[in-house]
Amino acid sequence: MTDLAMPRVLTDEEKQVLLAAPRGYCAGVDRAVVTVEKALDLYGAPVYVRKEIVHNKHVVGDLAARGAIFVEELDEVPAGATVVFSAHGVSPAVHADARTRELKTIDATCPLVTKVHHEAKRFANEGYAIVLVGHAGHEEVEGTMGEAPEAIQLVEGPWDVDKVAVDDPEKVVWLSQTTLSVDETMTTVAALRERFPALLDPPSDDICYATQNRQLAVKEISTATDLLIVVGSRNSSNSVRLVEVGLEAGARSAYRVDDASEIDEAWLEGVSSVAVTSGASVPEKLVEEVLAFLSERGYPDARAIHSAEESLVFALPPELRKDLKAAGKA
Repeated sequence: MTDLAMPRVLTDEEKQVLLAAPRGYCAGVDRAVVTVEKALDLYGAPVYVRKEIVHNKHVVGDLAARGAIFVEELDEVPAGATVVFSAHGVSPAVHADARTRELKTIDATCPLVTKVHHEAKRFANEGYAIVLVGHAGHEEVEGTMGEAPEAIQLVEGPWDVDKVAVDDPEKVVWLSQTTLSVDETMTTVAALRERFPALLDPPSDDICYATQNRQLAVKEISTATDLLIVVGSRNSSNSVRLVEVGLEAGARSAYRVDDASEIDEAWLEGVSSVAVTSGASVPEKLVEEVLAFLSERGYPDARAIHSAEESLVFALPPELRKDLKAAGKA
């Protein structure tokens, strides 16, 4: 008697793996991680880092093993010690606190986040009410709001728009967290514009190029895909967004994993097409381990689907470059 409930066993010829390109490290993450590595080489351990340098537990664990000490606030850092500010940025109050404590600071804030900070200060100085689209409690949001707390209101989505209160509806501008879903952000902006028709757009997209490119790549590989696997940590905003974007684009199922050990083999039952990508703070070796996991279960070598090319590189923080040059290590 045949059990009709049993899934059909797929042949190897029916299986495929699609690999998103670009994926993984963006220029800002690479800069931040290299900053901590070179600081450890130059100054020796320990080097303190405020918050996670990037939102990936493997990266943080590897750096901690080399002597980096991750702290939540500066009062955990001994006076006079070296501290690195994470890629997500900090508020002016944190910079002031570091000066008071006579800490040696290295600012690894992503230059694209710094751009949003500059926009916030400029628009506040020009008398605009600023609506920041982002997630409450995220380090990047806290840093940006700290630039002009009296002028900025946080909106997490369209449902928040009604609570926005401004003195002059003709002078309202929106900014955003850099790691959001492009589509969701523009839905929120559309709701804001219904309330404030004169709403001003920022001079350039706040959502970073890498976030946009990874979302576009996921859209391309997720159409009619049986399973999307996104490699990234749970506190990585851009990784979580990739799961959502993949499902919206047509993936039948999608999961976020920190590494291959978190893949449930039940996800592969009856699955012929697997798409794989990774968030902007994920080392490539973690993706390679996922591909090896799939290979061991009969899936072929991944076929890369290229949707954009990335060549942007950010220079290391100037304070670190200066010390590297003085030590002859530049």
